Amino acid sequence: MKGIQVKELHQVAVRFSGDSGDGMQLAGTIFSMISAEVGNGISTLQDYPADIRAPQGSLSGVSGYQVKIGEDEVLTPGDLCDVLVAMNAAALKTQIQHAAPSATIIIDSNNFKEEDLRKAEFQTNDYLGELGIDGDRVVACPITSMVKACLRDTELDNKAVLKCRNMFALGIVCWLFNRSQSLVESYLRKKFKAKPDVAENNIRVLHAGYDYGYNTHASVPATYRIESIHKRPGRYMDITGNKAIAYGLMAAAERAGLRLFLGSYPITPATDILNELAKHKAMGVVTMQCEDELAACCTAIGASFAGALGVTSTSGPGICLKSEAMNLAVMDEQPLVIVDVMRGGPSTGLPTKTEQTDLLQVLFGRNGESPMPVIAPTSPTDCFQAAFDACKMAVEYMTPVVVLSDAYIANGSGAWRLKSLNDLPTITPPMATAALRDTFSPYKRNEKTLARYWATPGMSGFEHVIGGLEKDCSTGVISNNPENHDRMTRLRAGKVAGIDVPDVPVFGDKDDAELLIVGFGGTFGHLYTAMEALRSKGEKVALAHFKFINPLPQNAARVLLGYPKVVVAEQNLGQFAAYLRMKIDGFAPRQYNEVTGQPLKVSKLTKAFSNIIHQ
Repeated sequence: MKGIQVKELHQVAVRFSGDSGDGMQLAGTIFSMISAEVGNGISTLQDYPADIRAPQGSLSGVSGYQVKIGEDEVLTPGDLCDVLVAMNAAALKTQIQHAAPSATIIIDSNNFKEEDLRKAEFQTNDYLGELGIDGDRVVACPITSMVKACLRDTELDNKAVLKCRNMFALGIVCWLFNRSQSLVESYLRKKFKAKPDVAENNIRVLHAGYDYGYNTHASVPATYRIESIHKRPGRYMDITGNKAIAYGLMAAAERAGLRLFLGSYPITPATDILNELAKHKAMGVVTMQCEDELAACCTAIGASFAGALGVTSTSGPGICLKSEAMNLAVMDEQPLVIVDVMRGGPSTGLPTKTEQTDLLQVLFGRNGESPMPVIAPTSPTDCFQAAFDACKMAVEYMTPVVVLSDAYIANGSGAWRLKSLNDLPTITPPMATAALRDTFSPYKRNEKTLARYWATPGMSGFEHVIGGLEKDCSTGVISNNPENHDRMTRLRAGKVAGIDVPDVPVFGDKDDAELLIVGFGGTFGHLYTAMEALRSKGEKVALAHFKFINPLPQNAARVLLGYPKVVVAEQNLGQFAAYLRMKIDGFAPRQYNEVTGQPLKVSKLTKAFSNIIHQ
């Protein structure tokens, strides 16, 4: 490109922000998708308000989408962005805190009039001065008026025209990072297949934004290119954690030879799992939107009783309501997968924000001795494997299993390499066979796994009854015998405790670390990045990150007791640390706790861990 440099970057973070109706989530999603398709590593963060639609131009109504792209694997969306797109004054005021001091800021200058500044609670017309922003790094583009000019020969009304502004902003960003417009065009034509005029109008605006950057150089000294390195051969896609869970469930059902059933009640931030699975009826997937959370869980239990793979999805408030049915599945010893996408609580709390505060609830929040395996995926792409592993565990051990996700990884996305079903392990349901007909009872068990054999309605000679009342371990009839109840309680607990799970991995200076960082679930990327930042400064640090929570890996005690200093970092007030202290004698960790509703910040983690090392 004549007159402007093209610089190579290793990684960069871009944040799109505007009113909830400005399409910032879509613009960010498309930019993430095209980056993943060319082989870049990506990590994303969706940050949007709980309001369905706050007043236009208000501070409370700003929606943001941050994506970090890199030449190799990217583990976090970044503490601060390098490019900030702000579609109005409120977006700039609320989002500048997420921008690096040297960040390029792209604004729609049409939305910084006196009324816009008043809504955003600026005190003067000098909004840049109030925020301490150097005007040299601001690209002030009249996006709204340019989009109107671009579409003036169409029959679109003003509302429809304004909906296209996000594509103009995306066009500028595509120019800035040398992204192909053809991938965006393909996406838009597919998304608006039923409305080709909408697709073409958005494409026209996309080109206008790209051309604006190209022709004016948009007041920036250079454009940027991020190549892909260490890319494994294969097809890549940008996938959210919720979609990855849906795919993992479908893959597991296929490998188990079972039909997949999801009973669910819509709840933020888990609803996308229901929405995604509802698209796949052609693959034999059955979905049911139920009247409440308890009914949703009960329909999944019924599906499992009938011989399907029963699944239910929810968030923390829904787990409270499902707990009675989850307990029934423990007592019945039915295969059931419960997906809990954690959000800010308690009660309604922060519906669109992230936390790790449901851990003790899913471990202990039921009456009686009610053991249940818990798997916590570590990233959006890991959600596929976590869902698959949960299904395999549920089916082969005849037990309910919790997948403990969170809003950050559920709505966030990563570059995922598509898998072949043949590369996934088989799942073998412990089905009752003809050889067992003469000796069958509903609680006759596999000696190795302690799983009861699975007989479904319609199997001649295997008629039986199961339910919430305690049953005799031999005959399967209702029993109030004290010794039998003690034995059945220990059998159910022993079955879960005996599940074989992989060792907890240790990263970094595993042999001589002065500090061991411990985490679980969706904080992996931030903790790993903080560990590497400390190691780059010469510190001896390791990270043990848990995906399998119950049962704990067999090497857990050896790892956790093997370092001079240990800190457990989590997004709650110490639930995982308390659980580990309960399980491992002599474990006395330090704690790092946050419940802000936002992902952890690497800069804060690095400072806190450094202080612990040097205490």
